[in-house]
Amino acid sequence: MLPDMIAFDSASRTFFLNGPASSYVLGVDGHGHLLHLHWGAGIRPGALGQIARLLDRPFSPNPYPADRTYSLDTLPQECPTGGLTDFRSPAVLVEHPDGTHVLDLVYLAHVIVAGKPGLPGLPATYVEGSGEADTLTITLIDQPSGVRVELSYSQFRDHDAIARSLRIINAGDAVRFVTRACSASCDLPTADRRLMTLSGGWARERQVEIAPLRPGLQGVQSRRGTSSHQQNPFIAVLDAGADEVHGEVRGLALIYSGCFIAQVEVDQYATARTQIGMDAPALRWRLAPGEAFQAPEAVLVWSSEGLGGMSRTCHRLFRTRLARGQFRDAPRPILINNWEATYFDFNTDKLIAIARKAKEIGVEMMVLDDGWFGAREGDRAGLGDWVCNEQKLPGGLRRLADGIEALDMRFGLWFEPEMVNPDSDLYRAHPDWCLHIPGRGRSEARNQLVLDLTRPEVRAYVYNAVAGVLRSARISYVKWDMNRHLTEVASAGVAAGVAAGEVHHRFVLGLYDVLERITTEFPDVLFESCSGGGGRFDGGMLYYMPQVWCSDNSDAICRLSIQHGTSMAYPLSSMGAHVSACPNHQVHRTTPMRTRGHVAFTGAFGFELDLNKLSPEDLQVTRELVVEYNRVRGLLATGDLYRLRDPSDGQAAAWMVVSPDRRQALVTYVRIQAVGNAPLPVVRLRGLDPAAGYRIGDETIGGDVLMAVGLHLPLTHDFQSLTWHLDRV
Repeated sequence: MLPDMIAFDSASRTFFLNGPASSYVLGVDGHGHLLHLHWGAGIRPGALGQIARLLDRPFSPNPYPADRTYSLDTLPQECPTGGLTDFRSPAVLVEHPDGTHVLDLVYLAHVIVAGKPGLPGLPATYVEGSGEADTLTITLIDQPSGVRVELSYSQFRDHDAIARSLRIINAGDAVRFVTRACSASCDLPTADRRLMTLSGGWARERQVEIAPLRPGLQGVQSRRGTSSHQQNPFIAVLDAGADEVHGEVRGLALIYSGCFIAQVEVDQYATARTQIGMDAPALRWRLAPGEAFQAPEAVLVWSSEGLGGMSRTCHRLFRTRLARGQFRDAPRPILINNWEATYFDFNTDKLIAIARKAKEIGVEMMVLDDGWFGAREGDRAGLGDWVCNEQKLPGGLRRLADGIEALDMRFGLWFEPEMVNPDSDLYRAHPDWCLHIPGRGRSEARNQLVLDLTRPEVRAYVYNAVAGVLRSARISYVKWDMNRHLTEVASAGVAAGVAAGEVHHRFVLGLYDVLERITTEFPDVLFESCSGGGGRFDGGMLYYMPQVWCSDNSDAICRLSIQHGTSMAYPLSSMGAHVSACPNHQVHRTTPMRTRGHVAFTGAFGFELDLNKLSPEDLQVTRELVVEYNRVRGLLATGDLYRLRDPSDGQAAAWMVVSPDRRQALVTYVRIQAVGNAPLPVVRLRGLDPAAGYRIGDETIGGDVLMAVGLHLPLTHDFQSLTWHLDRV
């Protein structure tokens, strides 16, 4: 029998948060400070003995001079602050009227409730019944200033995962400013660990980087106004010896789409302070007396089964209790997007011809990308003018959508609602509606400026423009793009109370407000997030849109590492992945059509080319791919991922998806670079029922054999792929 999800031992003032196999333990010491005692394998609730080891350490000042053994500089803290006696990175910084940042946060109260409350205005994980989680809220107070910090922890019953956030309340009598708010901060004992980040750039997002922890500070951040192509708001700390299958791994994901920090600081005594959250200069939030600042949610995941176990917990939680709506658990429609087929050069007849050929092979949706609105013949004009260009599309979107529907297909549409071109009717009418600093120039990227979503009138315009288009025709899918990062981050709404240090965060809150309104009004529309590909692939966007265009780079070989890295935190169902033309438009590589399809299976599958231009042989392969995908699409939408071979060695990649009941599996193998006179390859499978047999083609092989001995693979050439469908017998 599992222990209570959250238990409090009043004698030792210790809190135990218990998942299926893990425990997270906090304790209040004799001076009222909240200490971090354990995050790892499950332990029974009860007193832990001595709450913390105290020792007189040189150059560690003592807040209580009578006790030279007590210094916050040497204690594992749960909500560390700056300026007192801890010289490490703080989790919370609040600027007082005199310019100082000192807080001495001590325990005030706590409450434990069933279920999990939401975070108003912010995305967050959720439960569908109060028995799925318990929530602990601990209130800390700085007595001299009256500042309070509420730490919230929701322990999930079925996942070794905790949702954590903090709320800073100014209960004093003077204005203060929040300049740092880490939604999670954990002091891990011993630094014999490694840090994993997901880094990269446009067209090479979320590359796995693993480095040993070293003394000092290391980590990632985004100052770009979005979570960014360059870094992702997710890190993992691996114990010594941990790998894909074995060892303890702790993952931290920020459910947020703006600027962030994620870091580990190793101190002189080998404590690894691990933090994720928000920081200056993107945060300087004004708190008048009585006001509160709510930080985004962080999700903390523990696994004793290596990176694979951590990822599967993230996938299950994010897919079922972060993503929402009718498409959350549903296989996604097979679509074709016209972008790489036509770019801006299209008309109704050309689009219908692409759709008609796509229908012949089993594609279910046609998506019209950029160029359908305003004076949009390239990327220099028209953004912001969300009115169909009927010179290009006579009869407008309704006629085109009706033509697609007549083929028994659904119709989708591209938007970029957060942006404006200076050459647009919107900009000419409202030049102050973009982010800008009076008296300075307005930097452009892709000939675009960013609309100021901190302003209610701008949000109203964006909502009404998009909603008006969605009401005008039968539109079943929206690709919501964002093709530049934020510069000159200031608002003409400053006079209305939008301080410069709040604009980054208020922009994100404004975006969430628009997305909540639109996705609520149009629940039958499948929304896909995009930001120049994968530049805003984060848990915040998954709350509103269950899938994200994984990368603008659709080359199958490049996608191996992009999708491998993305899968460290995010479920397969969230990854938009398409078959595109060859030579590939990003790297000019030519790969077999079957390989392109097999790589794109591991995501929301579709096409990004003109099928009318394919050879008869390639067109036949696309038909076969659609048949194969239809056979496994339910499995791919809800199955568990096991990464079998890392593509980073440049030789091969392999992975498998297993149904929750272990009755079905799909194994995929891609040869990247062949070698002469190669050994015969073997790959050990995972996640199967060892007591069952599995039919593979004409053979039946035991699950135990497939996992212990492995699946024997044929020798293949560069860029070739193979798949095996397993059915339990």
